[in-house]
Amino acid sequence: MEGTTAKKGSSVLEVIKALIISIILSLILVLLAALIIKVFNIKTGAIPVINQFIKGVSILCGCLFAFKGKKNNWLRGILAGIIYIVVSFVIFSLLDGSFSFGLHNLNDVALGAVTGMISGILSSLKK
Repeated sequence: MEGTTAKKGSSVLEVIKALIISIILSLILVLLAALIIKVFNIKTGAIPVINQFIKGVSILCGCLFAFKGKKNNWLRGILAGIIYIVVSFVIFSLLDGSFSFGLHNLNDVALGAVTGMISGILSSLKK
């Protein structure tokens, strides 16, 4: 029984670690993207695509670096992706100074879940 508790605890810690890695990477990539957008005068229409790319890369890297086990990584990836979307929404809304809810939030949650699942599967394939 003790081994089962340790496994569940380590899974939770791995999801939290993936979340922290993803959030830190997102903050860095958003700052880098803002600099690139300003320097190269990129049109505002490209910003949503850049944001989705940043979210996907952040979730992928978080899962790849945090998940050490090989079992149920797809489920841990889904959890990490959904939690990442919620936490990043709160952080970036606080930085922006306004909260706006809409259909795009549901799309982000779905994208986070799918990206997390794929990232979890890929993390279980690494050696």
